[in-house]
Amino acid sequence: MNPTIAYTIISLSATGIAAAIILYIIAQRFRVFEDPRIDEVEDALPSANCGGCGYAGCRNFAEACVKADSLSGLFCPPGGNETMGEVASILGMEATEQDPQVAVVRCSGSYACRPRTNNYDGAASCAVASSLYAGDTGCQFGCLSHGDCVRVCDFDAIHMNPETGLPEVTDENCTACNACVVACPKDIIELRKRNKRDRKIFVSCINEDKGGIAKKSCSVACIGCGKCEKVCPHDAITIENFLAYIDPVKCKLCRKCAPECPTDAILEIGFPPRKPKPEEVVKVEAGEKPGMESGTEKPVEKPAEKTETAESKADKDKPKNQEESN
Repeated sequence: MNPTIAYTIISLSATGIAAAIILYIIAQRFRVFEDPRIDEVEDALPSANCGGCGYAGCRNFAEACVKADSLSGLFCPPGGNETMGEVASILGMEATEQDPQVAVVRCSGSYACRPRTNNYDGAASCAVASSLYAGDTGCQFGCLSHGDCVRVCDFDAIHMNPETGLPEVTDENCTACNACVVACPKDIIELRKRNKRDRKIFVSCINEDKGGIAKKSCSVACIGCGKCEKVCPHDAITIENFLAYIDPVKCKLCRKCAPECPTDAILEIGFPPRKPKPEEVVKVEAGEKPGMESGTEKPVEKPAEKTETAESKADKDKPKNQEESN
């Protein structure tokens, strides 16, 4: 073998071995230890990577759970209490149970309720449109109907209704990941407590204008009249900035507030239809004249009273007169 070739092979091999030894030493010196429980926690998570927990993905959330002293403040919305219980058992901690939540669209201003004042000709994005102007209707707080919330949902839980121009949430698919809440520039989507049978009562409006202005821009806007607040027996309703808000924690779903709303801004979802009330008897003080039937103009006919005539009285007295004569 040519000596030059032999020297080349030997030198290259020695250089490779030396580089490998150096890299091994550096790797051991700067090795980052990773807790094996992170992989276990990540496997227990639903792998949705939705960001609903507040972290970039399930891996980041698993690292936060392992490094945390307790699981308070850490929760996986898609997995729910069952998943957090499994994570707690892996880490030897206790998980605090939370009420399941569901996304709610707090705007009922459909095309029929909000007259258009202009036509938007631009990118079909709520974020872009909101950065340019208040909207194409008189309500500056309402939905822009471009569907940013639909595009960010990974669970097929929200869709746009072409007739109303409003997003609609499918409760069965919603995981409360918070993606649609963050995507909405108008903040009309809110996470609320999920009740039994998906029943919910909420004020479907976020308009903070005064009553007259709000009513002019949208026929189903909350005008802040306060009637709902007065009839609520649980102090669940507050009025602030001419806008009513129903606390989902305090609300007991008694449904007393909805019939009082003059604009139908309070929605009742998931309830059976209300039973019709029996017809109330109209009192005399309400404006009807005595002797009148309720809802009629004709006087109530009274039964004829029996009157004694002179002849009938004489017939009754005949037997008495005959007895006296005898």
